[in-house]
Amino acid sequence: MKKIVLIFGLISGLILATLMSISMAFHDEVGGGAMGLVIGYTSMVLSGLLIYFGVRQYRDTIEGGTVRFWRAAKVGALIAFIAATFYVATWEVIYTNFMPDFMEKYSAKMVEEARAEGATEAAIAAKQVEAAKWVDMYKNPLLRVAMTYMEPLPVALIMVLGSAGLLSRKKRDDLPLATA
Repeated sequence: MKKIVLIFGLISGLILATLMSISMAFHDEVGGGAMGLVIGYTSMVLSGLLIYFGVRQYRDTIEGGTVRFWRAAKVGALIAFIAATFYVATWEVIYTNFMPDFMEKYSAKMVEEARAEGATEAAIAAKQVEAAKWVDMYKNPLLRVAMTYMEPLPVALIMVLGSAGLLSRKKRDDLPLATA
């Protein structure tokens, strides 16, 4: 199990890290926003496909063609955790070396969008206070890492549960005999 989890986790993580690095290189041109979210979550789903293939490989080679749901979910979760760790590590490198002002720019964009939507001055002031809190929170590396893990993990959880559901099979011995 370890070998399969490591291989598929590393490949998934490398895909996720590479696609994030490429998309962050064009972050200002894409404009972040909705298009950035689409690109980001699409790359997470593509990377998450390795969860399916890893669980299938585990089922077919280690378990002899059958695997229970929770065992499949465990394998998928381990693959997802390795991939998410690559994502977090890549973001930390990008953030600290290339985009240390990311959160300030992101917060300014939130306030700008509120202003463009015609928000009242009180709402804009509240948005500025909220944005300042996020900027301050993001300076704490532990909080930043935790927040960064929360980006790919929901997508990965869906992929884990979907893969476990699709690939789990009972052993033939466990199936009831058909009466004819």
